[in-house]
Amino acid sequence: MARPPHLALPSFARWTSVREEVTAVLRGAIVSGEMRPGELYSASSLAEQFGISATPVREAMLDLVKQGLVEVVRNRGFKVTEISEADLDHITRIRQLLEPTAAAEAVPHVAADELAALRGLASAIVDAAAEGNLVSYINADREFHLRLLRAGGNHRLVGIVDDLRAQTRLYGLSALVASGRLVDSAQEHVEMCDLIAAGDARKLRKLMDTHLGHTRREWAGREAE
Repeated sequence: MARPPHLALPSFARWTSVREEVTAVLRGAIVSGEMRPGELYSASSLAEQFGISATPVREAMLDLVKQGLVEVVRNRGFKVTEISEADLDHITRIRQLLEPTAAAEAVPHVAADELAALRGLASAIVDAAAEGNLVSYINADREFHLRLLRAGGNHRLVGIVDDLRAQTRLYGLSALVASGRLVDSAQEHVEMCDLIAAGDARKLRKLMDTHLGHTRREWAGREAE
């Protein structure tokens, strides 16, 4: 079997929860477009890149199969699940209906320590954007948004949003890195933290709606409407 293209993946030699970390990184690679539909990926080849055994990688891939992100190709490996442009439009619209309102409702419930954690994640997002590390960018972005929504206390909504985020595809991120524009989008997370600190739920809701609009325009490789 032909070897898959080399991916910019980190080593997990010293990580403790390997299966979960591999799952998170592979999910980020799928969402960011590092791993594309049509390419075959084997657990052994990915494990070699990670610097670990194939077992946790295979387990991680099977977790992603259950989540609908990859499919098993019998006797060959795994491939990323295809998602249509219409599906991606629908996913984004649902997120825009849910997340801005939920984020605004969470504002009065964000404690000082949670805000500090969100600021740390916002900084990590900006750093990853500046470095062009798309997998780290996606994973820090995911944790930021889910952590904010968890403050609202609606865990069912958090689970729904997490599933929707995993189905999103952001194939335009590489071009934004090349142009230096991804840092501008990343900076919106810092602005969100400032609005939370100010208790301005109305402006946060508006910014979140604008932010999510990027998922089917600039971040997807489309021209802004």
